[in-house]
Amino acid sequence: MNEQELAKACTQSMWDNDAASRGLGMKIEEVRPGYARLSMTVRTDMLNGQKIAHGGFMFTLADSAFAFSCNSYNQFAVAQHCAVTFIAPGFEGDILTAEAVERDRSSRSGIYDVTVINQNGEKIADFRGHSRTVKGQHIPQD
Repeated sequence: MNEQELAKACTQSMWDNDAASRGLGMKIEEVRPGYARLSMTVRTDMLNGQKIAHGGFMFTLADSAFAFSCNSYNQFAVAQHCAVTFIAPGFEGDILTAEAVERDRSSRSGIYDVTVINQNGEKIADFRGHSRTVKGQHIPQD
């Protein structure tokens, strides 16, 4: 299995067990080693008291993209630290896309930047995640 096939197999294994991302209507648009792009439509039940997308849902989309990107090497990886900066609001019906890009990966740690945009290409949020690998693999390997 090559690196791309492994990344896709890891993604499928995670996706099958990720009730949270599926339950929020997220879709995996693309995955490759150290990279993931996910999308999600902002629903009525995702709006806050100001009738804009609740920041927690936007964070969750970015966090899920981060998770799929840092878990693409068949080594369990968890978030060690994450930070988000909200740039603009999301609105009901918006299609938000989170693109996670690996910036550094060494030893057991990784740094990933995630950009969240809406369907018009307008930046909604910037997210940075620090990952840490732990015991376990998604796909059994010899």
